[in-house]
Amino acid sequence: MTTTTPAREVFERFGEYLAGNDPQGELWTEDVVIEAPFALPGRPRRWEGRDQWLAFAGPRRAALPFTLRRRALVVHETADPEVIVVEYELGGTPPGAAEEMWAAFIGVLRVRDGRVAHWREYQNPIVVAAATGDLPGLLASLTGHSAGADASGGEAGPGA
Repeated sequence: MTTTTPAREVFERFGEYLAGNDPQGELWTEDVVIEAPFALPGRPRRWEGRDQWLAFAGPRRAALPFTLRRRALVVHETADPEVIVVEYELGGTPPGAAEEMWAAFIGVLRVRDGRVAHWREYQNPIVVAAATGDLPGLLASLTGHSAGADASGGEAGPGA
């Protein structure tokens, strides 16, 4: 018999969040901490609290010209049933693309009372920038030159 840990159950709901089915942020605890250690220079790397996260992620999600989908590759259970390490991909078909684009991520997820309390996500910013049309923004952040206005808001942040 296979048992599902609380953290794995919450991660399964993450796909609903990506599809836009969690506008009130029910997936996150009020005091959630979300971290993106590999964020580009000049971009946020840490958000504290559900309101701060939703204020950041909501407009970026709305500006994406395609719907994100998630596919789980591997879920690593830990000795703590409230913590998992997940390898997953986010993807979709950007306008004008001939095929779907998928970006690989690794996330460390801690849950409390059926919600995400801490989320640390490691991502490849080059692939994310390509998928969101922000390669000029990526180049600008690396060279210190202005890339002009970015309608997508740039790098989306964890699962945003």
